[in-house]
Amino acid sequence: MGLIGSIKDTVSKAVFTPSSLLSGRGGLHMAQILLSVVTFFLSAFRGGSSHTYWNYAMFTWAFCPIMTLIITIIEMFHLEIFLKACLDWSDFTTGMAMSSTLMTVSVAITYANFYTCLKCLYGWIVSIFAFLCALVYTLEVVKDKFLDKKKGSYLAALPGFWKVMEAFVSCMIFISLTGYRDKPALILCVVAYSIPFPILPLIIATNILKKLKMCLPFNLDQFVFIFLVISVVLYIFAAIMWPIFMFRDNPRPSDCPPSFCIWAIQFMVAFFTYVNLILFTLDLIFTLLNIFNFKRT
Repeated sequence: MGLIGSIKDTVSKAVFTPSSLLSGRGGLHMAQILLSVVTFFLSAFRGGSSHTYWNYAMFTWAFCPIMTLIITIIEMFHLEIFLKACLDWSDFTTGMAMSSTLMTVSVAITYANFYTCLKCLYGWIVSIFAFLCALVYTLEVVKDKFLDKKKGSYLAALPGFWKVMEAFVSCMIFISLTGYRDKPALILCVVAYSIPFPILPLIIATNILKKLKMCLPFNLDQFVFIFLVISVVLYIFAAIMWPIFMFRDNPRPSDCPPSFCIWAIQFMVAFFTYVNLILFTLDLIFTLLNIFNFKRT
């Protein structure tokens, strides 16, 4: 009877609370969903593009409001009480807001860079909505971290969000890859980028799901340390090989505009390679020194 009573008590707490939509947090969520959906359809109405930056922007304006809607529904029906056994709900929601901010801000900047010009009125309209979308996600992060003083356990804390940034920069590298297929050395660089990329989401998900982490047959912290060492070595290789084999006998064209050309995109791959090398190296150093809540084995 004790177990059944506990289950009944938990279920009784899962009630519909529309008043949550009228709170500051609920209002931000509604604004995020509305602005993301409007921006998505404005961009889609403008016309499709085969470029990966446009595809990434459309994915962001679809993924972020869907996640926000799921979080809103769960909180509106108080369903998070069923999830507390396997994850820290407050950490998850704040971490998702931080991740969505990272994505929407980057998309707003890249969209404005590639699709606006002095005579491109429609491109300016989409860019304005894109920056408004990024703003409301930023406001939620400011509210959670600075006004409500929420302390993250992983995703909203530095170690987890650091992994999110590494995964984000990896995504930016992949959507910028071009002009490498006929050069074996550059193909090896793509392989170097590809090895850490799928492992990062698994590390993040395993740390979020506490029950899953306890069921692992190995020490996750040891695995992460080995992963970081391998990732640093791979990115050192790519940081040396990509600039040499991509830009040797390939100077910036004189007709390459400041905002867009193939050479500039290839340069962005090199730039993000060095950014991720710095992130992975600092991650490894923080882990070795056991500082900023990074766990040393």
